[in-house]
Amino acid sequence: MNQWLYRIQPTRPAMLIKGTTPQEADIVSRHFSYLKDLTEKGVMILVGRALNTDMSSFGICIFEAEDESAARTIMEADPAVMAGVMLAECFPFRIALMEK
Repeated sequence: MNQWLYRIQPTRPAMLIKGTTPQEADIVSRHFSYLKDLTEKGVMILVGRALNTDMSSFGICIFEAEDESAARTIMEADPAVMAGVMLAECFPFRIALMEK
């Protein structure tokens, strides 16, 4: 298995400052559940986000997939990406150091 990273950013940055709409809140909840399920299945290695609330805010998902096609399938199946609430980019990745 290879490691991959997808970076996500909100398409509407105001959701970080002013809050989410009810529709965005539902989608973000499904996004979290999706990532939690993949973490429990051993696919996701690390998931997190920057805590700033300006245009530079982003989240990362580091995970394992067989190849780029499988990695993109995982990224594109993320409910927040599918619904257009977040933009995503996928990158091949390798963890070099990690706390035990």
